[in-house]
Amino acid sequence: MEQQRISFVIPCYASENSVALVIQEIRDTVAQRLEYDYEIVAVNDCSPDNVLEVLKAEVAADPKVKVLDLAKNGGRHCALMAGYHVTTGDYVACLDDDCQCPMDRFWDLMAPVEHGEADVAIAKYVKKKESGIKNLGSWVNDVGSTWLLGKPKDLHFSNFAVMRRFVRDQVIKYQNPYPYVSGLMFQASSRVVNVVMEDRERTIGQGHYTLRKSLSLLTNAFTSFSIKPLRLAIYVGCLCALIGFIYGIWTIVHRLLHPMVMAGYSSMMAVLLFLGGMIMILLGIIGEYIGRIYISINNAPQFVVRQSFNVEQAPSVEVQ
Repeated sequence: MEQQRISFVIPCYASENSVALVIQEIRDTVAQRLEYDYEIVAVNDCSPDNVLEVLKAEVAADPKVKVLDLAKNGGRHCALMAGYHVTTGDYVACLDDDCQCPMDRFWDLMAPVEHGEADVAIAKYVKKKESGIKNLGSWVNDVGSTWLLGKPKDLHFSNFAVMRRFVRDQVIKYQNPYPYVSGLMFQASSRVVNVVMEDRERTIGQGHYTLRKSLSLLTNAFTSFSIKPLRLAIYVGCLCALIGFIYGIWTIVHRLLHPMVMAGYSSMMAVLLFLGGMIMILLGIIGEYIGRIYISINNAPQFVVRQSFNVEQAPSVEVQ
């Protein structure tokens, strides 16, 4: 019987001290199940440290390691998309480069996909051992994706996941420059499950995922997968119109009952500021959609590969 293959994709940024440990842990984990072959695709997301040199050494020592060196930092999801394009496995897993993903629980994560119970399995951490800012960003993304994507409330996205080959094939069909990989996986299949496990403490380096990046990722989600914010603009406009109508009726009645009371300048300014602020917010939402449509029409790339190591050229990967 031919061995099935698992492809591991690792986006790498500022992890020269940890990525080699992650790669070795993958080797040790897969060695527990000889019926599986594997490959490791590490993507250098234009890291400012010596990650690329570390990855080159791994390629020289192990032919199962592949490396893509991106010409520009595009963020974790763009790096994942680059890695997915060159995977060849029957199953595709993604994990972080900082040793926090519990690889010792990988076969538990793999089980529902391996046994045909699910097409995508995602780690769900009982308690995230991250900073308050990152946890806040994760919460904002979770609430936003539940509303925008129709994700079940009890389903949580994380950076440690495994999917079947056909899901990967659907994910890489997305060509626009603002990918949201979790949403793409959920869009490809409704058979997505969580596997409960415990996150590891960070022992090497520091996190680089800020609240700003989390909000940027949420923006990718709502501009790429949903028009609900535009519908919200309609509802808010109707609400403001209703409030204005009721306030106008109240002003007329109040004037008739109390003709000696002068009209209030402060209340008028408050209404104008409220309506002006709402109009600017709604115009900003519409402008965000239009701007991203413009960038997509101009074929801005998700990623550009400067050089690759141990990777056969793939049509979807642009190499300069």
